[in-house]
Amino acid sequence: MVSGMEGDKMEVGKQKPNIHVEVHVKCQSTVKRSEVRKHVLSLLRRHSVVYGNYRWTEFDEEFLQKHVESVVIVDLPEMPIDLQSCPLFVHVFSLNEEGASILCLEDDEELSAANQWLLPAAEFHGIWESLVYENGIKMQLLDYVTTMIYFSDKNVDSNLVSWNRVVLLHGPPGTGKTSLCKALAQKLSIRLSNRYSYGQFVEINSHSLFSKWFSESGKLVTKMFQKIQQLIDDKEALVFVLIDEVESLTAARKACQAGTEPSDAIRVVNAVLTQLDQIKRHSNVVILTTSNVTEKIDLAFVDRADIKQYIGPPSVNGIYSIYLSCLEELMKCHIIHPREQLFTIFELETMDFAASEVSEHSLYLRDIALKSKGLSGRALRKLPFLAHALFVKTEAVSLVRFLEALDQAVFKKKEEENNLVNSV
Repeated sequence: MVSGMEGDKMEVGKQKPNIHVEVHVKCQSTVKRSEVRKHVLSLLRRHSVVYGNYRWTEFDEEFLQKHVESVVIVDLPEMPIDLQSCPLFVHVFSLNEEGASILCLEDDEELSAANQWLLPAAEFHGIWESLVYENGIKMQLLDYVTTMIYFSDKNVDSNLVSWNRVVLLHGPPGTGKTSLCKALAQKLSIRLSNRYSYGQFVEINSHSLFSKWFSESGKLVTKMFQKIQQLIDDKEALVFVLIDEVESLTAARKACQAGTEPSDAIRVVNAVLTQLDQIKRHSNVVILTTSNVTEKIDLAFVDRADIKQYIGPPSVNGIYSIYLSCLEELMKCHIIHPREQLFTIFELETMDFAASEVSEHSLYLRDIALKSKGLSGRALRKLPFLAHALFVKTEAVSLVRFLEALDQAVFKKKEEENNLVNSV
């Protein structure tokens, strides 16, 4: 029997994986979520064993056709799962279509201090699935925030067991750190929708704060966090604050004191640290930060981060998965036609990478992935477009011809990077 409570689970046995089902309701629908849940559970009962992220976008039942965009079983382990014997979480949500609004410090100020989104946001939809990382990074970040909420619910004394509600993602440019922050906030606003009525995502424009109003930067940081505090005061909201390239606001004070950075930078760092210490008392806020150059960040800020997660270039397996998602999208849009089967990296490993007629294209794609090692995720997702633009130049193309074009695009990209390095 499957649980019908949003966010609740059915206890059937120990050590069973938690199964999360995300139900995307059409924006124009006004039907009660409990009614949606009832019909989705009926759908799930007709499927016992599933494998991989399982998605429904077409439905036999009229109610689901009218009210639901998709039903997706997400974040499954690489193994067959029996829906009838696992703890099941059902999350019903609709997307906010309004887009970003500008958060200013004063009504008459031209300064754009931050961009603000209501979550779940249509703009962030699908980012989580597009990001490919090894070692369960995404699930670890989800687990961190879940534990943070759990400890707050249990009134754990943070003076005895310490956590600061701060995540620091660091690594080279183009590895998806900012996108991961947005995707994490989106995912958690859906997962915790039974607890919070809505989410808020605030992306601080740190460069604008620190450069345009240089002599007043310390005061402006304080004003910025006062605005954020107003959002946090609504306990119905789960608030995420993103400080992208956090080193611009938290430059090492040692460098400032040595005279290599201006004294105003010291005031900015002190203001940020003070505000973080005040904000951590609230249970409904998470601070997400990114950095490309961690050696420039003040050690006191680094020490406040509960998680310091390195985000590097994708591995060969990650590259393969990124390319696979791109090719599946191009086949869905009939740019690559006809549709042909490509195996996941897990399926190839299960087959021990044995060459055969059915695995030929998949093994060619893996060879391309091997040649692509060292490229950033940002660069990898551009390559299918460049492959078509530079080496296909027709409206529709076979899979094997597109793989040849992708191979050429990777060679060209590597050649360009080598020329750039040699010219420096």
